[in-house]
Amino acid sequence: MIWKKPWFQFSILLLLAFVWGSSFILMKIGLKSFTNEQVAGIRMLLASLVLLPYSIKNLKHLKKKDVKSLLVAGFIGSFIPAFLFTKAQTQIDSALAGMLNSMTPVFTLLVGMLFHRTKFLLLQVLGLVMGLLGAVGLITSGNGLEIVQVNSYALLIILATCFYAININEVKARLSHLSGMQITSLAFFFTGPIALIYLLTTDFAPALENPSWPIHLLALAGLGIIGTALAMVLMNSLIRYASAVYASSVTYIIPIFAIMWGILDGENITVIHLVCMLFILLGVYLINKK
Repeated sequence: MIWKKPWFQFSILLLLAFVWGSSFILMKIGLKSFTNEQVAGIRMLLASLVLLPYSIKNLKHLKKKDVKSLLVAGFIGSFIPAFLFTKAQTQIDSALAGMLNSMTPVFTLLVGMLFHRTKFLLLQVLGLVMGLLGAVGLITSGNGLEIVQVNSYALLIILATCFYAININEVKARLSHLSGMQITSLAFFFTGPIALIYLLTTDFAPALENPSWPIHLLALAGLGIIGTALAMVLMNSLIRYASAVYASSVTYIIPIFAIMWGILDGENITVIHLVCMLFILLGVYLINKK
């Protein structure tokens, strides 16, 4: 099985890092026409529609004992974080969002330790502390080198990474008997109708007044189809064959691409941002060190 080969797992990590590292700038583009709630809703609806044929095909694999975990995968792992990220990006840059997203492995270990009896070493605890310090630095950093007030919108991304951690541990512990496609398609089978119902309650008239809305919708199509549906299939497959913390470590490659897109888009990356991110990456490295 090729999924068990380390080189292939690392290749999937790099591909996921590029896809998700690019998703922050796609959200930013979508927000130029649509509200943050519409961006998240469109993203989830398009992902669900693309996966719908597979959802119907895999309904035969749906077991009552798996419903709770699939709901966690759908809503905790994708639906709610999608809304948290788009809300956060109304006030913070996409590069900073990518940096904060690298906290996922830290919370993955923490959730594993608290609820799944994951074994840990003292070095991993040190890494966890370093990661948390880096996140605190990013949350409280301003445009310069001084520490200013807490950015409450950055806290939304921290909350999203906590949800990612819960999902990763849940999928690893209780859904490893299903394939990545089965997990993702069945999870999105539950989230799709909710996304559709929500979008029907919103007003698209202001968005359609922007002459560039088709381009912005195209960005959201890429975000939903590639950055959500395809990426979650790959991620859930990786979780099945690798450790939960290893799979979540994709998030310490994501900032590289998020920062690259941010610089190209003229975002302000400061020294303190980079220092705090270095703390997070060192923490994640210690968490993953054998």
